Order: sequence, then structure tokens, then C-alpha cells
Amino acid sequence: MATATSNMHVAIAKPFTFASCEVSKPSVAVFSSGIKEAPWMKLKSSCHISSTHVISQKITPNTLKFNRIVTKAMSESNDTKPLPGLPVDLRGKRAFIAGIADDNGYGWAIAKSLAAAGAEILVGTWVPALNIFETSLRRGKFDESRVLPDGSLMEITKVYPLDAVYDCPEDVPEDVKANKRYAGSSKWTVKEVAESVKEDFGTIDILVHSLANGPEVSKPLLETSRYGYLAAISASSYSYVSLLQHFIPIMNPGGASISLTYIASERIIPGYGGGMSSAKAALESDTKVLAFEAGRKHRVRVNTISAGPLRSRAAKAIGFIDMMIDYSSENAPLMKELSAEEVGNAAAFLASPLASAITGTVLYVDNGLNAMGVGVDSPVFKDLNIPRDNNKS
Repeated sequence: MATATSNMHVAIAKPFTFASCEVSKPSVAVFSSGIKEAPWMKLKSSCHISSTHVISQKITPNTLKFNRIVTKAMSESNDTKPLPGLPVDLRGKRAFIAGIADDNGYGWAIAKSLAAAGAEILVGTWVPALNIFETSLRRGKFDESRVLPDGSLMEITKVYPLDAVYDCPEDVPEDVKANKRYAGSSKWTVKEVAESVKEDFGTIDILVHSLANGPEVSKPLLETSRYGYLAAISASSYSYVSLLQHFIPIMNPGGASISLTYIASERIIPGYGGGMSSAKAALESDTKVLAFEAGRKHRVRVNTISAGPLRSRAAKAIGFIDMMIDYSSENAPLMKELSAEEVGNAAAFLASPLASAITGTVLYVDNGLNAMGVGVDSPVFKDLNIPRDNNKS
């Protein structure tokens, strides 16, 4: 199963932090003593907080008194009042995120950003990891990283078992069916999960593919077996085609689908082998074709995010994630470590009406590293006056 384990697209979700482009607390101000309640239009900003006041004119000048402010979570689905400014507003939308198995991956960060913008969250978790994930969620082990910008906790409406390597029950080999790690779970192929979501909720608006796995990712391409190469393609690329194929019939027109890719699709990244670079190249090519077909037939947008390297348990298993992060910090135009929240926020934007004309796009969220042609930390450039961030910690 594809598990967001080997594509370097998993990061530690930092508790109590969220990038600046996020949802702020909406509030209602109440003035008393002979006046009507006067709602302040809810505060929300893409980069800063600015307020708009709409205050009743029926105010007695010498008896004005200010009462306490009542705050409400942004994610209330029954709150449909328009927001001021240019917000990322996903209230009333439902998202299915495939590939969340813990609280430190890109999938988790995307779920948090979508939830912060008001979306309802459904999750597909790799079957062997399902029990641990649900138990941790139930026992509150993820509560610290569930905190949204308004102080509430991200709610996951339902978790579905999923193995996106298999399209339908007929595709599952007997040894997998008999595997004890799959015991107790049912209806976990892509087709069955889509049918279950339809039965439970009817439709969705947002589909997120946060899946990748390459069993031979540590091998150079010249040493990769046919099995390892095709396994990487199946789990990391075709799984997206399959997900969209089975979920698009229940996606509302105007919906959005997002996947995660990596710069190794177009540049040489030593150590990122086993066919994973080929899988990411296929994913980006498929994004364009799927954007055309899904847009024409279903009015659904299809985009992918090319994210920079981030620390995670899975990425550390590859063995060189710290090196890649250091390299990025030294050579990217923005000399800082990328956070999972920044990727989550980009996904929320792509899923929102603000991106209604964007489809078939690879969106780079990597501090600009994709733009570089050379590594400026090389000793050959020691005599050049290379600009540096003097405020970098």
C-alpha cells in the first residue's frame, strides 16, 4: 500500500503553530443598553488581520457599554455568512485525504489547513497502520497537533481503511487477504472505499492524494529491479489515477483534486532511487492529462504540489533527509526550513474558489529551490558575492 513513507513528503506538524496565511478567529461584538446586537464582520486575512465594522446606528450616546466578545470556531459548517476580504473559505465542503497514518505528514498538515478553512475531513489510512492510527487518535495522542488556529481541535469525521495499490477486491492476492495485518478490516480497495464514502456522505468536494512508496527507493536506478520499479509506479502514480477514477463520480462540480510530487521528477537527486523519480515524473504528466479529462467531463480541477524536503520518520528511513534539508536551507532563495503548514496552506488555496481557474499545474512549495541551477554553497563560488540572509538563525 502507498503510505506516504518514501517520498520525503512527510513532515513533523509543529503544535500550536500555523503559517501566517491562515484563518483567524471570527468574533461577534455585542453592545448593550438600548441598542441592537451589532455583528462585527468576521475577521479573516490571507496575510494579516484587518477588521470591518458594521455597527448599529441605534446607540444611546451616554449609555454605551461594551460586553464580552464571543468567539466561534471557523469550521462550523452551519455558519454560511460571507466573510470580508479575500478568504480561503471551505465551509460546507467535504474533503477525502488518502494517505494519513500519523500526525507528522504532509497529509496531516493538509487536513489541518482544510479543516481550519471550514472543510469536513474524511481520511483514508493504510490498512496495516489503521489500528495504531485510530487508537492514537482516540486516546488523544494527536490532540496537541490537532489544534487549529482558533484553538479548537481538528475533527476527523471518519477514518476508512485503504490500500490504494488495489483497485477492487478481485485484484487482491490471496497472501494479502490472509495477512494478519489486514485481519478485521474490510472494503479497503479503492473502489470499495469510494462506494463506502458515497453511501455514508453522498458526495465530496476535495480529493487529496498523499501516497507514495518505493520498496527499493535506496537503490540506484541501475540496480532497481522490475518489481521495485513497477511497485513504485503503482503505489505512487497509478494510485492517483485510480483514486480519481473511482471518486470523481461522487465529486461535486467545481471540486478540486491535489497530489504531492517532488523535484526529483525533473532533476537528479542522488539517493532518491528505486524508480521513485520516474513515478513522480509520471504523476506530474498524469496531472496535466487528468486536468483536461476531469475538467471537461466533470468540472473538477487537478493540480499537484512539488514540495521541498521535510523531516519525518519515513523520510529519515531513506537516510539522507537531514542532508537535503541543509542543502535546501543553504541554496534556496529563501534560506529557511520548509514547514508542513506551508504546504498545507498551499493545498487549501488550490482547493478553494480562489484557485478556480488553476488546473493542470505543478505548484512549487520549496522556498524557491526549484529555480536554482547550481548549489551556491559550493567552494567554487567562494569568491563571489553571494547574497545571504543575515537574519537566518
